Amino acid sequence: MNLELTWRLLKGGGRRGLLGTWLTLGAVAVSTALLLFAVTANFAFEDRGERGAWRNPVPAAQGQRAVAVEGTRLDYVRDRQIVIVDLAALGSSPPVPPGMPRFPAPGEAYFSPALAALAKQLPAAQLAGRFPAMTGVLGEEALVHPEELVAVVGQRPDAPVMTAPRGADDAPVRVADLAGEPSMDSQGYRILALIGSVLMVVPLLVFGGAAARLTVARRDQRLAALRLVGATPGQVVGMTVAEAVIVAFAGVLTGTVAYALALPLLTGIRMSGGPWFAADLWPDPPVLAATVVAVPLLVGLSAVAGLRRVVVSPLGVAKRETPPAMRFLRVLVLLAALAAFPLMGRDTGIAIIVAAIGLAFLSVNLVGPWVVALIGRITARGARGPARLLAGRRLVDDPRSAWRTVSGVALTGFVAGFLALLSPGVLTSDAVPGQLRVLVPEGSSATVAEHARDRLREAGVTATVKQSDDVVAVTVADRDDPATLDRGRTALAGLVPGRTATTGADDDHTGAQLLADIGVGTVVVLSVSFLVAIASAGITAASSILDRRQTYGLLRLAGTPLAVLDRARRAETLIPLTVMGGGSILVGAFCATPFMFGAPNANGLIMLLVCVGLGFAGVLAAGALSRPLLRAVTTDPAPRPD
Repeated sequence: MNLELTWRLLKGGGRRGLLGTWLTLGAVAVSTALLLFAVTANFAFEDRGERGAWRNPVPAAQGQRAVAVEGTRLDYVRDRQIVIVDLAALGSSPPVPPGMPRFPAPGEAYFSPALAALAKQLPAAQLAGRFPAMTGVLGEEALVHPEELVAVVGQRPDAPVMTAPRGADDAPVRVADLAGEPSMDSQGYRILALIGSVLMVVPLLVFGGAAARLTVARRDQRLAALRLVGATPGQVVGMTVAEAVIVAFAGVLTGTVAYALALPLLTGIRMSGGPWFAADLWPDPPVLAATVVAVPLLVGLSAVAGLRRVVVSPLGVAKRETPPAMRFLRVLVLLAALAAFPLMGRDTGIAIIVAAIGLAFLSVNLVGPWVVALIGRITARGARGPARLLAGRRLVDDPRSAWRTVSGVALTGFVAGFLALLSPGVLTSDAVPGQLRVLVPEGSSATVAEHARDRLREAGVTATVKQSDDVVAVTVADRDDPATLDRGRTALAGLVPGRTATTGADDDHTGAQLLADIGVGTVVVLSVSFLVAIASAGITAASSILDRRQTYGLLRLAGTPLAVLDRARRAETLIPLTVMGGGSILVGAFCATPFMFGAPNANGLIMLLVCVGLGFAGVLAAGALSRPLLRAVTTDPAPRPD
């Protein structure tokens, strides 16, 4: 019976009632699509780390039989990194490496698809000459990302490349199997992804919960009327849950389809040197199922949470009495959450950091309506015109609704303030352009330098060769020509077993890549935050007009100019946005202070200014787009509740 009545009320709400339902559905769809991306990104980085773990082998334990020797080294071509994995079997039945049909025999080489394509594109003297002839192509199971350059080379156990002295970190190891551990870099990316997810997920959860409260006044009036004519509290709760879940479930399905359609664009986001496999960013069945269940449940619980006045005091709702003021306890919760940050540092556990950031985020959302109500009282007392007076009274009357309109931008301010202080600077380098360096064993620099001159001469590369105790430095004559530099790399390949010729930029490649990826991650997090903020501002602005269409219509009939109503609506948004936006930026910056590396840089400050500008522009645009709806509801000659 409740479900049938709920369906009738949904269909019978009229054109504007259905518009409110569509707004809720759109809000849930946006939340779902972005939530899937934020959550799946963590699993995507985990999948990358697992696929690359076999290159970071675990040495065989003492007394354990080793089946292979494995060593990894790095080479470079056209400023791109090549991962070279040397494998040597120690028995007749070595394990098959991931992405390969069998264990490579000595002299065989398997290339990743991207490396195979590049080797065909470039002359052999610039790339392919460094390796044996290609035997086969590696499968996806062996690659971190589709464009990764990887070469697996089969060696003999006693080959110089497997036995020559190297550093402790990159020396070949005897392994019992090829199941390794994710690298430290991979684990670092997962930590950064987790922090980024918290910065994205919390606003999404807030927005998803607020979606259940869209057109809340219209629904409360309708449910209060049913309560006054005899509906039981259980029936009111049941109808509310049914309505919210039906709309939310449709929104979840729409959001999932939208995410699937956007997947080709998302895979193009370059992190750690390349794009993504589509399977990485598509949620696993348990994640997808949990989202389909959790989002409607969250929306339903949020809708029920606002029913206390309808159930306990339906007459007060019908008479549009102003609800009691919120308590100062909300501010104390925020202060308590912020008090933990001065006690933390960069060595604090990631779980504690993530929990503290999430708690601070939620506390900002909790204190928002209280601050909005305070702003409303100050605005009403200091009003010098009807628009400001209307705006102030409205903020006092329903601070939660006003907060929902600006909460997206305010929470984005928290993200921007947090990331502005952690924004990476520019990596400086004192590398000599066009200079290749090779580390050499002690006492062999003269011999290695002479061999280097011979090889470069045979390759037709004009260069200057200098030596020191442990380094041979080769400076090519044509420093600005990448082809000449790569010919020099190829000529020097194997000059010192297990070592490759690298430039200063090559040696800084990992640090530069990390800084670039942090920059990309910052842009992604802020983009998601702004999508939430703009969607929240637009949808809640339209919903607020539908909630108050009777009030707007009566004010219009009483002679209030439409321009005054529009100015009041704009002030009702911009005044709390200015205060709460600035406050949330300061809170985010405060939370980031314990994790700063040095003083803030210009990149972070520029990013912060851009975010502030985009936030205000988004809210103004949302208000402008909803102005025709305001005009439409105020032209109704007989405004009435649904």
